[in-house]
Amino acid sequence: MSATRTAVIVAEPLDRNNAPACYSLPLLECVPNISEGRRPEVIQRLVKAVRRPGVQLLDHSSDPDHHRSVLTLAGAPGALHGALLDLYEVAIETIDLGRHDGRHPRLGAVDVVPFVPLGEATMATAIATATDLAEAVAQRFDLPVFLYEEAARHSRRSALPEIRRGGFEGLPERLATTDGAPDFGPPRRHPTAGATVIGARQFLVAFNLVLESDDLALARRIARRLRERDGGLPGVRALGIAVPTQGRVQVSVNLIAPERTSLATVVAEVRRLAAAEGVDLADSELIGLLPQRVLYDAARQALGLPALDEAQVVEAAIARRRS
Repeated sequence: MSATRTAVIVAEPLDRNNAPACYSLPLLECVPNISEGRRPEVIQRLVKAVRRPGVQLLDHSSDPDHHRSVLTLAGAPGALHGALLDLYEVAIETIDLGRHDGRHPRLGAVDVVPFVPLGEATMATAIATATDLAEAVAQRFDLPVFLYEEAARHSRRSALPEIRRGGFEGLPERLATTDGAPDFGPPRRHPTAGATVIGARQFLVAFNLVLESDDLALARRIARRLRERDGGLPGVRALGIAVPTQGRVQVSVNLIAPERTSLATVVAEVRRLAAAEGVDLADSELIGLLPQRVLYDAARQALGLPALDEAQVVEAAIARRRS
């Protein structure tokens, strides 16, 4: 695949039975998407910026075609807040969207920062953490900030694609309108960092399906038939994107409601739509992490094993005995 991934477990434990004081607070997942996927030295600086006590860097992947990196963090609200401010500082110093030509839609150097409640954490905590970060980012970096999903203050800004419509290039026109004013920060585009979107949501599965074709129009047709807003599958967002490093195209999917449409259903539908046009599905790629339940749901459907659960998985059985 075109993306490179590093799964990282740092020394700071997430086990509350042997955790530092900050873990008495609820734990959140945070998945910042940064508009840089080609310069290893910059990516390493971005990764280094989030390494601090109380924050786990669970995974990071970078894609040169999308020109994008995705980090998966976990920690308490206060620790995440500090790490993300450091991340913004490095991103704004090193990324100039005026020279950015990635295939993925983007609004800012730090494009989107969602918070997801883990375990006993509540959505209210995720919303409050997102709002606090949005205000701090706007004040510290003079950056326009939009709140989205559960943290949105306007119903029309709930969905990320609506906020990001027009991208970095369309920001000046958008910010000049009453409806386009940011939730925090100035109503003008940062010259190199654009704007940023911060919010709170439930788990989302980001998944790319690569076709044995270089026909971008085909990928876009399949994406249009797949996504919910155009009459496709419930809880599915999709784009057709070129992957020049492979000489192929992909259908890039965000599965925002895996309880409504399983991962196996998405893969089967893309395979069916591609086959109808004489094209095979080459392979697929998971971006970031996904909940275990999503994986089991997909396996149950694909394998025809409706009763499958972790009790039948040897590693899970060994982990239970050890605990």
